[in-house]
Amino acid sequence: MNNGGPLRIGIDARELLGDTTGVGRYLGELLRRWVQRHDAAERTLMLYTPEPLPFVKTLPSGVRLHEIVAGSGRGTWWEQTHLRRAVLRDAPDVFFAGAYTAPLALGVPLAVTIHDVSFAAHPEWFTPREGARRRLLTRQAARAASVIFTDSEFSRHEIVERLGASPERLRVIPPGVTRRAPAGTPVREPLVLFVGSIFNRRRLPAALTAFAEATASRPDARFVIAGADRSYPPINFDALTRSAGISSRVELLNYVTEAELNSLYARASIFVFLSEYEGFGLTPLEALSAGVPIVVLDTAVAREVYGDAAWYVDRDDTVGGASRAIQVLLDDTREAERLLAYAPAVLSRYSWDAAAEQTLIAIHTIAGP
Repeated sequence: MNNGGPLRIGIDARELLGDTTGVGRYLGELLRRWVQRHDAAERTLMLYTPEPLPFVKTLPSGVRLHEIVAGSGRGTWWEQTHLRRAVLRDAPDVFFAGAYTAPLALGVPLAVTIHDVSFAAHPEWFTPREGARRRLLTRQAARAASVIFTDSEFSRHEIVERLGASPERLRVIPPGVTRRAPAGTPVREPLVLFVGSIFNRRRLPAALTAFAEATASRPDARFVIAGADRSYPPINFDALTRSAGISSRVELLNYVTEAELNSLYARASIFVFLSEYEGFGLTPLEALSAGVPIVVLDTAVAREVYGDAAWYVDRDDTVGGASRAIQVLLDDTREAERLLAYAPAVLSRYSWDAAAEQTLIAIHTIAGP
């Protein structure tokens, strides 16, 4: 233990490297708030990373933070060798892993965030090797952790059922929402938007087919997909858009900057997110915060997260239901306004300040006196 000094919290910070997406943004939002707290001097944040972190330069000067560069690589080998050796050497008072897995046998209290267990619920969405790796290491982390954070009641139930985690060690702490309210009055275009990594479970082929049907008489309508393609088996978007006759009206972007993302939200008229499995689903909430009505698949987690502020599409009629939603929301501003009227109450449930506070309290609790 720290013998009365500041609490030393070891943190796996590799998700802050490169183009940060969901998990990296989650960790970054927590850290920004932790270092700016009135009691920040009571803890030292030890950020373990295989490379120097540009993120550190964005923080205020004088924060109690120690960047520890250990080894090289970012995958499982780095986690279980370089990271593990560095943590064993430094012996922090507690270790926080915000992305599903952690080094084995650390010898200090462990807090881990498991955002979802899609790899256990639907192994067919992963290569055999990747799926097996995720199931093994996430299950081991869940067993070793003194506290397990997750984003929704749906995921809490899934973690208990599919990983065998003890319910008493689970804490549901929803993430906050990065508000995307545009400056000035948005100029909406006939633009359908999807933001997020591309996984098969998000049914983008169905969304594109629905878009083609709904906008057959709207040649000015466009569909923009912003996110890295991680589909397995791979989705052939070129063949799909050609066969649907919409190649010239569909744009696939890989990673977009914050400014580009804000611009997309400001111009979009509809946000489509037909995912059949999520631990939470942040980007539809971002769309709501920017005044964009959302169309989502009707699932238990979607109902939990989005409440009355979404147009729900029947899982058994995905193309037909999404086509009707796109057509109506492009042509009828009153329906869009009706859905968006529920957005403030839904968005008020999600706060990064609250998420950071609750997560930090739980980490302190498992670290002991």
